[in-house]
Amino acid sequence: MYREEATKAISEKWKIKWVDAGGCVIDDETLKKITDTNKKTREAIEKKCGEGWALRYNKDIEDFMMKRVDVMDVLIVNKLFRSKLRDHNIPIDDVDKEIKVLNDKGQYEVAVINPKLKYENKIGFRVNVDTNKRTVNLVK
Repeated sequence: MYREEATKAISEKWKIKWVDAGGCVIDDETLKKITDTNKKTREAIEKKCGEGWALRYNKDIEDFMMKRVDVMDVLIVNKLFRSKLRDHNIPIDDVDKEIKVLNDKGQYEVAVINPKLKYENKIGFRVNVDTNKRTVNLVK
């Protein structure tokens, strides 16, 4: 689950569209189409990002999984964050969130999801988190 969240966040940062294709079991024809498309896509990304891009991309994914812990460390003790959770009736131990990398300086945007909301966009609120300064600001 965390790998999927990291892949989504880092793909957005790299401006790479990540699409899950197929399911748990796919036929040979679908596998061939996916393999051919992936080959073309990887070649295009290599032209854009340079040789060795996949190593850097995967390192960013691994780093993100560690940094998401830093983000939660900042959020968990922040009074504003806890207050907004109470406002939206979200228990601290059940926070569903999407983390977006804003830059390489430890700044992130966190969208807190409230699954109890009845409309399509279930985002209760958004905050910007600076893991270096350990600050949280509400996004209006």
